[in-house]
Amino acid sequence: MDIREYVNSEYSKHLDTEGLRKNYLIETVFAEDQVTTTYSHVDRMIAGGIMPVKKMLELEGGKELGTEYFLERRELGLINIGETGFVTVDGKEYEVNYQDALYIGKGSKDVKFASKDPSKPAKFYYNSCPAHMTYPTKLVPLKDAVHMEAGSVEQSNKRVINKYFEASILDTCALSMGLTHLEEGSCWNTMPVHTHERRMEVYFYFDLPDDRVVFHLMGKPDEIRTIVVRNEQAVISPSWSIHAGAGVGNYTFIWGMTGENKTYTDQDWIEMKDLR
Repeated sequence: MDIREYVNSEYSKHLDTEGLRKNYLIETVFAEDQVTTTYSHVDRMIAGGIMPVKKMLELEGGKELGTEYFLERRELGLINIGETGFVTVDGKEYEVNYQDALYIGKGSKDVKFASKDPSKPAKFYYNSCPAHMTYPTKLVPLKDAVHMEAGSVEQSNKRVINKYFEASILDTCALSMGLTHLEEGSCWNTMPVHTHERRMEVYFYFDLPDDRVVFHLMGKPDEIRTIVVRNEQAVISPSWSIHAGAGVGNYTFIWGMTGENKTYTDQDWIEMKDLR
C-alpha cells in the first residue's frame, strides 16, 4: 500500500516538481495480476487499479486497513477501462464491460475479479472511501449513466460528463464517480476552475497515446502549480486545490469524490481574473 500523507496548501506552494509528483501523482495504477492501492490521508480515499490476466484477483483486508476484510468499513466504486471482465461479490457475478461501472456496498466480504479473455484483460479503476451505511451493490452500464453535455468548441472544452453514482441511479454513503470524455478538438477539462472545500477528488486520465500528456493544474487559485500526467495515471486533489487540465489533444478521465456531501453542484467557482 502506497500511503500519501496530507499536505496543506501553505507547504505545497513551496514544493518543486518532484515534490508535487511525490505527494499528488499516482504514476502506476495498473500492473498485471495486481491490485494496486494508494491510500490518501485526504478523506481516507483509496485509489487504484485491478488488472487480472493470468489469475483471479481479490480484495484483501489486513493490518494496513485495520480490518478483517477490505470493505468491512468501506464502500467501493469501479469503472472498467479495459475489455470485458467479471466481478464476483459474495458469490454473485457481474459482467462489467468497457466503461461500465459497478458500485459495491459496505460489508461485502468476498470480492473477486477476472478477465473474460486473458489476452485482452479488464482494467478496473477503483475508488474506495469510508462508509457508515450499507447500500446494495449495483451495476451501472455506461448507457444508464446520466449524460451531461458541457463546454463548447469555441472554448476548446466540449465534453460529455457521465455521472454513474448519483441519487437518480443509486444510493451511496459518501462516494461519487463519473467519467468525462472530451470531444475531438477539445483539450480543457474544467475551465473556469473551481474548488469544493467539502469534498476531495481524484482524477484518473486515460485514452492518451504515448506521445501525448495532460498538464494538470492544482493549487490555490493564486498559486497554481502544474503536474505533467501521462496515460493511465491519477492525481490526488485536496479540498483546497483547484483541479483542471489541458491535454495535447482530447482524452478521457474518471473523477471520484468523497467528503462532506455528494452534491455535484456544491462547487466554489473561481473567476478567471483571480487566477495566477
